[in-house]
Amino acid sequence: MDTTLILNSATKWEYWDFLIRFIINLVSLFLISGMIYLKNYKDNEYFFVMVTFNIVVFFICILLSNVELSLGFAFGIFAIFSILRYRTNVMPIKEMTYQFATISLAIINSIHYNNFSMLFVIFTNSAIILTIFILELIWTKSEKSKFVVFEKIELIKPEFYDKLISDLKLRTGLDITRCEVGDVDFVKDTARIKVYYREMSKKK
Repeated sequence: MDTTLILNSATKWEYWDFLIRFIINLVSLFLISGMIYLKNYKDNEYFFVMVTFNIVVFFICILLSNVELSLGFAFGIFAIFSILRYRTNVMPIKEMTYQFATISLAIINSIHYNNFSMLFVIFTNSAIILTIFILELIWTKSEKSKFVVFEKIELIKPEFYDKLISDLKLRTGLDITRCEVGDVDFVKDTARIKVYYREMSKKK
């Protein structure tokens, strides 16, 4: 009878431990992907990718961590990161960094640590969130982005990058700092370009 009570108590604790970790993961996920990334960059596509990857990786790691695996677990983590190459377009470096952060949070929050308490998990999540928030606040707070359709595709060559920036600034009136060339349509002679710009202070 006592053994049964102990086992039931242990099982209940495992459920509560899983639920707490999942809640911590969701809170951290939406702070990074929603409150920081989506608020600054307004890109619903990458927001969807970050949320989906995080939740899927979290549950995969929960399942793998409950099985006696070593090489298998490492292979599973490697496979998860390999999936990042499923896109036909190259993911911008900042979006890749955000996605790496959300996937790392899923792994951190899903693995049970014998030598560390739940405070360690909370501290790790808080440190990552705070670091990203401070970096965005200091360096890229005023930087926005949008997509434009550009018809002078001869300027998308790497050697004409400066001319491309100058032409985009002239035609859009934006203080463009950098740009990334996306899809190119040689039939219509157009290219989809993501431009990054700083918001100009409004004159009173």
